[in-house]
Amino acid sequence: MEFFKKTLDPVIALAAIAILDIFLFLLVGAWTVGGGETMMTGLIAKVFLGDALDRIPFWHAVFPPDISYWKIYISLGMLTGSIVGAVASKEFFWRFPRRISEWLMITVGGLLMGIEIRLAFVCNVSTFFGLTPELNLGGYLAVSGILAGAWVGSLFYKRLLGA
Repeated sequence: MEFFKKTLDPVIALAAIAILDIFLFLLVGAWTVGGGETMMTGLIAKVFLGDALDRIPFWHAVFPPDISYWKIYISLGMLTGSIVGAVASKEFFWRFPRRISEWLMITVGGLLMGIEIRLAFVCNVSTFFGLTPELNLGGYLAVSGILAGAWVGSLFYKRLLGA
């Protein structure tokens, strides 16, 4: 596995991603990461809530759970590919937060990201790779907000952990 032992040239990596994105778009149309995770959440909720899930308007009218929704498989493919890549490069390690404050920050951060996906109707990955290369002002505003949020979040993280 020589491929995983060295870093790929960023220009080659980004060109490969762009070419693969073109084929993905031609095969299935536009994609967003948030859709797959949202559908997986709906399917898991359907298992636990059953027909009661239909009483929630979002799951009934906007995004009814469907196992054949193609974006689920893109999300699972990205997760699987990242795990395979990390294992193949011997960089896969299980890590768990040591303090309750870290668990709290992870939970709040995850909730905020979930709210962001619903408000923006798209995730930050597809905003960055989709809108920014198009020179779309919305993409640059989103990236600016992501960077500002990451900076503020790092300040909280450093303060809470005393780093």
